[in-house]
Amino acid sequence: MKYISLTLFLLLPFGAAFSQLKPLTLEESVIGQYRQFYPEQKAVVWIPETDTYAYIENDAWYLANPASKALPQLAISLADFNKKTGHNLTSLSETEWTKLGVLQYSMSSTTEKDMTEVYEFNVTSGTTALKYKYPSAYENVVAHESGKSCYTKTEKTGSGIVPSLKFMAYFNNQEHTICTNPDGIVTGQSVSRNEYGISNGSFWSPKGTFLAFYQKDERKVTTYPLVDYKATPAVVKQIKYPMAGDQSEIIRVGIYNSLTDKTVYLKLNGGKEDDQYYATNLAWSPDEKYVIIAELNRQTTVCKVNLYDALTGNLVRTLFTETDNKWVEPDQAPYFLDNTTFLWYSWRGGFHNYYLYDIDGRLLSNTNANFELLEILKVSSDKNLIYLSGTGKNASEKHAFVWDIKAKSFNALTQDAGTHDVKISGSGAYFLDQFQSMNTPNRVSIHFSKDGKVANTLLASEDKLIDYAIGKTEIFTINANNGIPLYCRLIKPSNFDPKKKYPVVVYVYNGPHVQLVTNTYLGGASLWMNYLAEKGYLVFTVDGQGSAHRGKAFEQIIHRQLGEQEMADQLSGVEWLKKQTFVDAERMAIHGWSFGGFMTTSLMTKKPGTFKVGVAGGPVIDWRLYEVMYTERYMDTPQENKEGFDKTNCLNYVDQLQGKLLMIHGADDDVVVLQHNARFLEMCVKKNKEVDFFLYPGHAHNVRGKDRVHLMNKIIEYITDNL
Repeated sequence: MKYISLTLFLLLPFGAAFSQLKPLTLEESVIGQYRQFYPEQKAVVWIPETDTYAYIENDAWYLANPASKALPQLAISLADFNKKTGHNLTSLSETEWTKLGVLQYSMSSTTEKDMTEVYEFNVTSGTTALKYKYPSAYENVVAHESGKSCYTKTEKTGSGIVPSLKFMAYFNNQEHTICTNPDGIVTGQSVSRNEYGISNGSFWSPKGTFLAFYQKDERKVTTYPLVDYKATPAVVKQIKYPMAGDQSEIIRVGIYNSLTDKTVYLKLNGGKEDDQYYATNLAWSPDEKYVIIAELNRQTTVCKVNLYDALTGNLVRTLFTETDNKWVEPDQAPYFLDNTTFLWYSWRGGFHNYYLYDIDGRLLSNTNANFELLEILKVSSDKNLIYLSGTGKNASEKHAFVWDIKAKSFNALTQDAGTHDVKISGSGAYFLDQFQSMNTPNRVSIHFSKDGKVANTLLASEDKLIDYAIGKTEIFTINANNGIPLYCRLIKPSNFDPKKKYPVVVYVYNGPHVQLVTNTYLGGASLWMNYLAEKGYLVFTVDGQGSAHRGKAFEQIIHRQLGEQEMADQLSGVEWLKKQTFVDAERMAIHGWSFGGFMTTSLMTKKPGTFKVGVAGGPVIDWRLYEVMYTERYMDTPQENKEGFDKTNCLNYVDQLQGKLLMIHGADDDVVVLQHNARFLEMCVKKNKEVDFFLYPGHAHNVRGKDRVHLMNKIIEYITDNL
């Protein structure tokens, strides 16, 4: 069993280990993790297409080149910048380098209302030029470097009636109406509830000639009420919420031509417009002739990667098709290397890899890694070297790699165990590495790409928690019931005594796309867990099957039965805990939010007696009440998988509930709607089961801001009072 551990005793200077360490307060642990205790940062960037890097220090930009022995040179101070530009920025972090010697920044216009102006400042000459401007008072604004922009716009009439939302473009100093939406039609915004790699609603072509955009028809989607209890009287806000198995939104993709002021719509799904498909991963070819769309059937078993003509909207050809009897999940848009070749991201081979295709759909090569690759960092100017990030052999880590297409080689750039966030220099000769691990809060360094050796260390952050008692964190693996190794994290009190027995709090998520146990500072844990450990608890987490970054088979085992294998893996963690002589097996609690709330409720009802106390936040109770895009991918529809929906429905197991259970929900939750908890409470009444409940008015799917201190105090007090 391999351990990675963080022990404050080992980090303290000799003699200091015996001095009094300060205790964390709850507020410090909740608010301070990303404020007073956040590791020192150094925002270092490569100036585009160069090997010169820049960083801000003492309100000034400094430049340096790792090939030179010269000290970093002052480029411009904030005071000089404001003096020369005539503007009044509060920080140089509001500027960015677009090329060597040129800084770009934006600010609200001082002469035109509701306009944003983008400027270029030449550091050498000290001159400033207006690059372009765009309306900024509206929503979903997307600007292009050519000066064009698009946005959604709502205007009130004299009677106060709000007309349909408009989708607009702005260029040549005037507005252009692309479309005006009737009720139930939404244009220029993200669709499919941000699933399948969708994160925005409009996409300028490379040169800014065309604008691709999403449009969704929600007129047949169920209208769902959210209640604002802060208003007097309470106000109902209606949203569209497509529940599993019900009518979903109908997607269209339009192409607006800025030269002709005309729009065509892609003939998606063979020209049949219904709710039985997703249109995802949109990408433009560099020559602006084509748009690639990954079209996924609603069952998520067939994905056609289609090429469309940007001028006509006609299908040119299907480049290739991916199928899976469980689900296909296109997650990244094609990355064009040139007009004729592109990279496609897929886990068809068992792990996420990159596949090189030509515009005719011929597969040319692939990375063939047997671990998860994550994103493209950079492509060399000759398009031969592809720099990538990925987990490497240890899924709790993140590393950088280079794929040489011609040489058919794939090599690691980073070596140290931990998490590397890497940026590649213009020539590729160097890389910037922001590194953290269990024992390293933050280290920023420049490395030679050829051998990974350090060229310059720019920052080695001190541990801001060194004077605090935060205990010891360990990362290790245990085996699941099917023999698969699972990553675990255990936090012990700083005064841990192996001869004593400690109660345990299990923090759980275990859902898709989330990884909790990582070789990062504090092991990926929230600082409140260290605070809780100092109160005399062990805090334990296991990333069971179904969670992120372990490959296709690891995740797809959950298909059609969410929670079943996940519970088995959590119970494997419980069994490991019970074998430890320092664990009080009679005093175990579990807490989680969202999918973790579902897991908490499932374990408290379906595996009664395992945990004495549970706290479930924003839980899914019945997957029939959750949205189409997520639920049907993993569970299929309720009509197709009645057995699976019944089996995973916590309402069917309320009569088995044992122990103390606190249910928490945000009153404004539009992700896991409050109806989940309401149904659960209703069933508890029917089954004569006592349960506790707390509502956070004004909060959505989680409790943020200063109120989060109240939330964590509520959770910790409940566990303490009942465990």
